[in-house]
Amino acid sequence: MKRSTTKTGLLGLLMTLGLAAAQTAPTTPATPAPAQAAPAAPRAIPAANYVALGVYYYEQGQFDQAYVAYRAASELDPRSPEALIGLGRSQVKLRLYSAGIETLRRLIGLDSRNFDAYISLSQAYVQQYIGAGDRTSVATNLNEALRVLTDAEALAQGGTTRAVQLSRVWNERGYVYKLQGDASKAIDAFKQAITLNGENAILLYNLGDMYYATGNLPLALDSLQQAVIVDPRDPYNRAYYAKLLALSGNLTAARPEAAQAARLAPRNAYAVGQYGVVSYLAKDTTTARAQLTQAITLDPLRYPEFYYYLGRLALDGGDLKTARDNLTRAAALGSSTPEYIYYLGLSYERGAGAVAADRLKARENYERALQLSPSYKPAQDGLNRVK
Repeated sequence: MKRSTTKTGLLGLLMTLGLAAAQTAPTTPATPAPAQAAPAAPRAIPAANYVALGVYYYEQGQFDQAYVAYRAASELDPRSPEALIGLGRSQVKLRLYSAGIETLRRLIGLDSRNFDAYISLSQAYVQQYIGAGDRTSVATNLNEALRVLTDAEALAQGGTTRAVQLSRVWNERGYVYKLQGDASKAIDAFKQAITLNGENAILLYNLGDMYYATGNLPLALDSLQQAVIVDPRDPYNRAYYAKLLALSGNLTAARPEAAQAARLAPRNAYAVGQYGVVSYLAKDTTTARAQLTQAITLDPLRYPEFYYYLGRLALDGGDLKTARDNLTRAAALGSSTPEYIYYLGLSYERGAGAVAADRLKARENYERALQLSPSYKPAQDGLNRVK
């Protein structure tokens, strides 16, 4: 269940934390005050209180305010591991990748046995790679991430939670291998992580996602089903499992699973959006449109898939303007997915009413799709039609 809190604002929380510090400070015996005594200076707020505030905001997804709090903590105590790791992670969330990497490297320099710092640094390299407009400028990032994970693995060997820490290392490796296009290595890495920590639903989800990416739907379903069993209240696991059920043709089982995921987390864009995807595949256009629209309202930039299915809905209904708008967004956010670009081309190939066909734009998009996937037959067929 999602924790509900009241937002009091940064200043209010700082005042509360400062007051708490003052109330718990050691007291001294009272002495008579001089007649003209100067007013006492306000008590400084400890760095630990700023860290606590950073944790609060980070957990709420308010990364800009978390960044302010962690930065204040690190300025008060430049050697605080808690302040530095929080600052580094917040910087990465705000796409301040170089600053985040530098912060986390500084933390490792101060505390070379901080396992979480190595994991966070590896993730920072990966996120900078993913977020780069020109990946040639960060071409070494994935190798750097793997190098940091090797250091983390060596550190974990002597830890008291060796198996759990090593499972985290292998999980991160699996994600790096996926980005490098080595599906076999990625699957093996996720399997190794599960061997070390078999009751972790996130690891089972990642393995299932990798199986799906390689076209092995039965094994993907099996892994996601296990993830749901391990953590039945996780909306991501259940929503993804529902979509895979729908793609396998089992719409009878998929629809209640998707609805349950959305009920578990009505403010979770992924769960709500996958309910829309399943509804589209089940030809329930009313529910599909409502859920997909709600999902992109909750998170407009993270899930191009939901714009894609809204585009498909509009295309099916002959609303070419809306179809083109949504498919353009899908193709921009998911620029490496040939299917999104193909359907954008298809929307331009068609014309209806006041919306004219644009064969030139259709051809451009079919060619883009083929550049990404030369064997993608629908795009080749489309290109043949508009030549």
